[in-house]
Amino acid sequence: MFLQPQLRALLRDGAQGVERHDARNLQRSWRKFAAFAYVAEQYGYRYDGLSTLSPKGSPNPYFAFRRLPDAPERAAWNAQHYPAAPEAGPLPGMRPGGSRLRPLPKVQHEVDLLHARIMVDYSRTHRRRGLIALLVLMAAMLIPLSQTGFSAQSLLVCGAVWLFFAALWLTGLAIARHRYRKYSRVLRDSGADWPSNPSLA
Repeated sequence: MFLQPQLRALLRDGAQGVERHDARNLQRSWRKFAAFAYVAEQYGYRYDGLSTLSPKGSPNPYFAFRRLPDAPERAAWNAQHYPAAPEAGPLPGMRPGGSRLRPLPKVQHEVDLLHARIMVDYSRTHRRRGLIALLVLMAAMLIPLSQTGFSAQSLLVCGAVWLFFAALWLTGLAIARHRYRKYSRVLRDSGADWPSNPSLA
């Protein structure tokens, strides 16, 4: 559903010679987004990590794709061999029919490494994202309290609600850290040096 406009936006940036293409995960699956990242590289844009376009801690961040020196040649080759790609046709490296973001066995390892990079980057956004949400929740609870009064009962209810969401955030943080370690190990074992830009953490 979202693949066609996302691919067309990538091809449009490629035709205009844009140095950095920014994209969000619209595929409802991180593995499919990794497959999209593989396709993007075939058209001349290599995955480059979290984009500066996103506010830090965004629940749906942008990811950057940097233009490769041979981008025009890559785009021309794929336009010749996959002419129907922008109109729901076969994609380079992907299986035909059904879900178009199913990697062929020969490129599965590359897609898996892209998936690991994306998961490492996305895992780094959780800490700030949760803190912002908790601060916003605390400020939001002040509104009904200012109307009903700061009684012991209302403070207890609001405190319990805040603690519940804080516990959810801590659980999510533990999961994000586990995911970060897991995929960092995958990249380390493969010899990949990632993240490319730790300052965006």
